[in-house]
Amino acid sequence: MGRAKIRTGAFGEQVIVGYVQARGDEVLDRNWRIREGEIDIVSMDQDGCFHFIEVKTRSSLAFGHPFEAINQDKAHRMQRLALAWLATHGALGCEWSIDAAAVLIQQDGKHSIEYRGSLL
Repeated sequence: MGRAKIRTGAFGEQVIVGYVQARGDEVLDRNWRIREGEIDIVSMDQDGCFHFIEVKTRSSLAFGHPFEAINQDKAHRMQRLALAWLATHGALGCEWSIDAAAVLIQQDGKHSIEYRGSLL
């Protein structure tokens, strides 16, 4: 992956960290990785629900909307990763959600956010 893509992805993740913190969530983990894959952000809302967030960032819609990159296979992989995170952190049985966030960066540097909860 090129440096520009890495920077774009890191920017999008930081934007979403700010977004979830502004709504009152506590960010518990970032870029948690196991052999199966990686969870971009893990947060907990004020009601104690864990949110496992997949962040997709794009600088244009030339290759489609960022959410289009999250297919059913990706959502199921996220589910397996979420369960692994919960097991690792002694939190199986707690309420949780697989969420997706899209960050679209405009040419002038401004950005927009779309957030969808409960993919599964």
